Amino acid sequence: MARDFQAFFERYGWPTAKGRLPFCIGHRGASGHERENTIAAFLRAAELGAEMWELDTQLTRDGVVVVSHDDHLERVFGIDRRISDMTAAELAALDGVDVPPFSEVAALGRETGTGLYIELKAPGTGLLCWRHLAEMNQRFACLGSFDTVQVRELRDAGCDFPLSVLIRVGHDPHALGDEAGADILHLCWERAGERPQDLLTEGLMRRAFEAGREVVLWHEERRSILDDIMKLPVLGICTDLPDLMRPSTEREKAVGRQG
Repeated sequence: MARDFQAFFERYGWPTAKGRLPFCIGHRGASGHERENTIAAFLRAAELGAEMWELDTQLTRDGVVVVSHDDHLERVFGIDRRISDMTAAELAALDGVDVPPFSEVAALGRETGTGLYIELKAPGTGLLCWRHLAEMNQRFACLGSFDTVQVRELRDAGCDFPLSVLIRVGHDPHALGDEAGADILHLCWERAGERPQDLLTEGLMRRAFEAGREVVLWHEERRSILDDIMKLPVLGICTDLPDLMRPSTEREKAVGRQG
């Protein structure tokens, strides 16, 4: 099954000569090499040839969007504090904590020519991210969430960026796509056994394509599975290890394009 992405790229103003498809989407940056969702992780992903970064959004007490998977800082930084309980200045002042503002990561994306695949965590971050991207005329981006309410909020507000709905194993991708009003079905099936690719049937993809939707796949770090899913007509694949998707010769070309 073939897929022509030209219309999608033109519709949303994405670069048409960027890397190759499926896009390598560095999951929380190159989180297999650096601490997740940090500037170091995003820079490493760009150096390894990732066309996009997957990143997560939280909201400080004073309404600043920052990049972190968790509201609580314990898992990543070993600190018993919540981002939502602090101002952006208080968060930035914590020793040993590296939680960048969304605006800083977006600026780095513009500088390196890397796209932003934004997973909305804290409610309210979607509208703020959309506003910032629009103000900066930064088109190479996508906004999505497991929370269909957040995605639908953007759709109903007239968001002109592609919207993605993230889908857990066992849930109906098409029903959730309809509920969210999504342009992309993001299948988070990395825990679906030894061959999650077997769940990605031709019928599932054909139905998605007929509904005008693209498909993005789970974060994958198993070489044999990556070899299979990289042959599929999907928009992108997430991975903690972009170097598994992009051989060294391709990385050198990617760095040249981004520089």
